Amino acid sequence: MDKIKNTRSFMRIVHRYLGYFLAGIMAVYSVSGILLVYRDTDFLKKEKNYDKVIDKNLSEKELGKELKIKNLEVEKTEGTVLKFKQGTYDASTGQAKYSKKELPFVLDKMTKLHKAQSKDTLSPLNTFFGVSLFFFVISSFWMFNPKTKAFKRGIIFTIAGLIVSIILIFI
Repeated sequence: MDKIKNTRSFMRIVHRYLGYFLAGIMAVYSVSGILLVYRDTDFLKKEKNYDKVIDKNLSEKELGKELKIKNLEVEKTEGTVLKFKQGTYDASTGQAKYSKKELPFVLDKMTKLHKAQSKDTLSPLNTFFGVSLFFFVISSFWMFNPKTKAFKRGIIFTIAGLIVSIILIFI
């Protein structure tokens, strides 16, 4: 009985202080997650013009990758100049003049939290955050005595959350 009480006490204390620590991280993740939902719109984006020299004689696919423009489509070619919706590219000189709509600097950096890969400097933060959230899931079951009404209702809500998530994943 004493071991159960110690485990419950430990879980509650770690849950509490880890929760306070993660509150700031969760605020940033929540804002960036909301922004990513609307990434297919121009919500909060400003147009930014670019004029730079890149590699010469790039293919349409290579040009899109180099300029970081998804689904770049050349609409017209006049001599060595390729014209696309966002601007132009002179294949003989490598001169690219184009515009893109982008989030302001700080918001753009925030959205990178969700896009980080294992090679990125943000990957340890993402891993720590994911493991911490999983700890929250597990430790929350030590917040209430299993014999209480609150715990039993919590289990029902947990199952409901799992079911709704699984249904939405497969729709």
